[in-house]
Amino acid sequence: MHLAELNIGRLVASTDDPRVAEFMAALDRVNGLGKRMPGFVWMMEGSGEPGTGNTETKIGGDPRFVSNLTVWENVQTLENFVWNTVHRQFYQRRREWFEVLGEMHFVMWWVPEGHRPTLDEGLERLEDLKANGNSTRAFGWDGLEEAKLWRQGACA
Repeated sequence: MHLAELNIGRLVASTDDPRVAEFMAALDRVNGLGKRMPGFVWMMEGSGEPGTGNTETKIGGDPRFVSNLTVWENVQTLENFVWNTVHRQFYQRRREWFEVLGEMHFVMWWVPEGHRPTLDEGLERLEDLKANGNSTRAFGWDGLEEAKLWRQGACA
């Protein structure tokens, strides 16, 4: 089994606004790094236009909602990317570019090797996590005993 993750956020402004320009300008670099990491399997992508990442995929028709959906070989490889690369710096600055949603916006779940989850599948898993807490169907970092780095990184 591989590990799928969905992370959603709502930008503080539209993707062409100067308030999110630094974030938008870093998307290709950070996503490119992720794709080159050991253990990376797959990423949901947008049009491929430079500097857009997957920001063209709207949630609920809202152009400021953006999503990141990836698949990794295991927990350790995802954690390594999130907490031991430049990605961590952007995570630590997330409040500069994203609204505080006030509800869960990140979910993980196991998928069979070769499966490419859809955004709808990820959103369903997120709703499951919100409704039922950590389970074998949907979980957060705190639902994975083998996850270690997130404990330090999430509190930074």
